[in-house]
Amino acid sequence: MSAMSAMMTAAAARVPTTATRPTAFRRSTQSKHAHPPVALSSKHRRLTSVIVRAEAATEEAPSAGADGETYEYQAEVNRLLDLIVNSLYSNRDVFLRELVSNASDALDKLRFTAVSNQDVMAANGEMKMQIKGDPVAKTLVIEDTGIGMTREDLVSSLGTIARSGTAKFMEMLQSQSEGDNLIGKFGVGFYSAFLVASRITVVTKNADDDKAWVWESEIDSSSYSIREATDADGPPARGTKIVLSLKEGAEEFAEGEKLTNLVKTYSEFISFPIEVFATKSVPKQVEDAEATASATEEYKKKKIEAEAKGEEFTEDAPEPVMKTEYEDVQEFVVTNNDKPIWVRSPRDVEADAYNEFFKSTFKEFLDPLAYNHFAVEGDIEFRSILYVPGMAPFEQQDMMAKSRAIKLYVRRVFISDEFDESLLPRYLTFVRGVVDSNDLPLNVSREILQESRVVRVMRKRLVRKTLDMLKEIAARDNDDYDTFWDAFGRNLKLGVIEDAANRDALGALLRFQTSKTETGKTKGLDAYVEAMPEGQSSIYYVAADTRGAAENSPFLEQLTKKGYEVLFMIDPIDEVAMQNLTQYKEKKLVDISKEDLDLGEEDEDEKKKSAEIEEEYKPLTDWILETLGADKVEKVAVSKRLTDTPCILVTSKFGWSANMERIMKAQAMGDNRAQEYMKGKKTMEINPTSPVILNLKAKQAAGDDRAKATAELLFDTALLTSGFNIDEPAAFASKIFDLMGQVRLF
Repeated sequence: MSAMSAMMTAAAARVPTTATRPTAFRRSTQSKHAHPPVALSSKHRRLTSVIVRAEAATEEAPSAGADGETYEYQAEVNRLLDLIVNSLYSNRDVFLRELVSNASDALDKLRFTAVSNQDVMAANGEMKMQIKGDPVAKTLVIEDTGIGMTREDLVSSLGTIARSGTAKFMEMLQSQSEGDNLIGKFGVGFYSAFLVASRITVVTKNADDDKAWVWESEIDSSSYSIREATDADGPPARGTKIVLSLKEGAEEFAEGEKLTNLVKTYSEFISFPIEVFATKSVPKQVEDAEATASATEEYKKKKIEAEAKGEEFTEDAPEPVMKTEYEDVQEFVVTNNDKPIWVRSPRDVEADAYNEFFKSTFKEFLDPLAYNHFAVEGDIEFRSILYVPGMAPFEQQDMMAKSRAIKLYVRRVFISDEFDESLLPRYLTFVRGVVDSNDLPLNVSREILQESRVVRVMRKRLVRKTLDMLKEIAARDNDDYDTFWDAFGRNLKLGVIEDAANRDALGALLRFQTSKTETGKTKGLDAYVEAMPEGQSSIYYVAADTRGAAENSPFLEQLTKKGYEVLFMIDPIDEVAMQNLTQYKEKKLVDISKEDLDLGEEDEDEKKKSAEIEEEYKPLTDWILETLGADKVEKVAVSKRLTDTPCILVTSKFGWSANMERIMKAQAMGDNRAQEYMKGKKTMEINPTSPVILNLKAKQAAGDDRAKATAELLFDTALLTSGFNIDEPAAFASKIFDLMGQVRLF
C-alpha cells in the first residue's frame, strides 16, 4: 500500500465523517508562508471535485526523533494539496509570484511591528528579498528579512490548512486601527512551490525568538519535520529562507535570466526591493596595449628627431592608453525599481509620463487619444488607468480574438492579461489599461471572476469611465473623434447591439454619413435632432451597400422634397444597431424602406386627396396584385414616398429589409429555413403621378394584352431599384429583349 493510501486509511479512522462533508472552500488570508503538498496517485488526482472543510484540517500530534519532531498531515490536507498542484495553478511560473508575495507580506508585518517596537529591526535594518538560483546544485533560494516565524508559527501556518498567520494579523490590525492592506490574502500560495520543487526547506528566525528553526517536507511524504537550526543551515539574523530542491525538468528556474524575467513580469511593482542573483555586464578600464605601444613609438620618434637636430625635447612620456571593456559578473541586482504609475496621485503625473507608460507597456508607437486615471474607494477598492489608442491594431479585423488589453494586478502583483472579457465587454476590446484590485485573491481564475461581485462592480465602473473618455474626445474641437471613429466605430455599433444598459450613452457617440453631409463626413444623432425641421417627428435612415446607392435610392424622393435628412447605413452592422437602438431622445428611428412610412401629420385637405387617389387607383392595385400573385407581393398600394420613380417594393416592419436580406444570403453558414421565415413580406407601392403608371392604368382599363407583361416588368425593375436581387435574371433579360423588339427603331 502506498504512503498516500495508508495515510488516507488512517485518516478515515480518526477524522469524523462530518469533518469532510463537502462545503464551500475559499482562499483564506495566509501568513508569510503556507503549506507544502503531497504527491497523490493518478486515481486520487481525478478527485478534483473534492471540496474541503477548512476548519477540519489540523496538525497531528508530533512524534519525537533524533532530528527534531515529525508531524503527520491530515487526509484533508492531502486532498487539498492535490487540487493545488494539479488544478489550481495552470502555469507553474506563478510559484515565484506567490512566494515573493508571501515575503512581501512578512516585510509588511515587520514594518508595522517596528512602529511600536524598534527593537525588531536591531538584527538587520534592511527590508528586502533576495532570490538566488544554483544551476549546479539545482536549488533555488528565496530569502527575506521580514518578521520571521517561531516554532509555533511553523506548526500553525505551514502544517495546517487554512490556519493563516496573515489572517490573524489582519484581525489584530482591524481590532486596533486601519492598517495596511497586506498582499498575502491567500491561503495556498506556499503550496505552489511544489509545482517546481521535490523538497522544500524553510529556515526562519523570528525577531522575538532566540532560536532559529528549520521546517522540511518532501512532495512524496505524508509528513513534515521541525527542528532547531544549526550553523550549517545558515539561519538568517531575522526573516525566512526557503530552499527549493528543483524537480527534474524544472532546472530553468535556477537560471538568473529566467528568475529576473519572472520578477519583472509578476512582481515588478512590489514595494520592497527584490534582488536577483544574476549575470551583469560591468564596465572596467584596461590598458589598450596596441594604442599605448603606438603612442610610445610616436613619442620615441619625435624625441630622436629632436635630438638629431640638436633641439631640446621637453614633451612628457605618454601615459598608458585605456579602453573600456565589459566583464560578466554575478551579483545581486535589484529588478523592481519602478513605482507603479497608477498608485500615484493623478496630480503628480505628467501627461508625458502617461504616454510613455502606455507606449512601453502596450507596445504602441503613437500617443493615446485619451487616458483616464482614477481610484475607486469604499466597500470595493481598485485603481486603474485606461487608454484609448491612437490607431487600431493590425489585427483589428479579428475583434473576437483575445486582445490582452487589460492587465490585472492584485496589490501590485501582476496576475494575468487574459481576463479582458471579464473586466470589459467585447465591444471595448480596443481599450488598453491596467487594473489593480485590493479585493481579489492572487489565485484568481476565470471562474472566480465570473462569479465575483467585486468583478461585476469593477466592470461597471470601467465601462462607465471608458464611455466618459469617449464623450470627452467627442467634445473636442478637433478631428480626434474622427480618428477614433474611423478606427473603432464598429465596436461602438456592436455595443449598441449587446449592451442594453449603456445603449443611450453609446447612441450619443454614433456617427453616420447623411443625405446632407459631404462624402466622407459624418454627423452624430444629437446634431441630427437639433437640425430637424418643424414637422419632422422621427429619425430616418436607409441601408445600402454604398453612399452612392443610398443617395440614389427611390425611398428618399419625398423625404428629400420635404427637406428631411436621412442617415445612410452603409456598414453591414449599421442596420442591426439601429434596430436595437429603436429610438433616441424620444425620436423613433425609422427605416424608410419599410411599410407604413410616417412622413408627418397631414392636414384635412391632404387626407381627403389621398383617399380619393387610393379609391381611383383601387381597380389597378387589385389587378396588379392578382396578376403578380401572392407569392411575389402581399399587397399593392398607392405610394406617398415617391415623386419620380414609377414603383418600389417595401418590406414589413418586422422582417428583413432588402439590404439585410442580401447580407444574410451572403453568410456561408446561413440557415435557409431562417431566411425564408425572416424575409420581409413585400408590398408594391406605385406612384400615381408617374407616366409609366398612368400608361399601365390606361392599358389595364382598355384590356390591352400587353398590360400583364408591363406589370411583371415593373415588378422586376422595382426589385432592382429597391435593393433586392432578381431570382431569375434570364427571365428578366428575356422580358427586356421582348420590349426592345416591340419598339420601332429609327
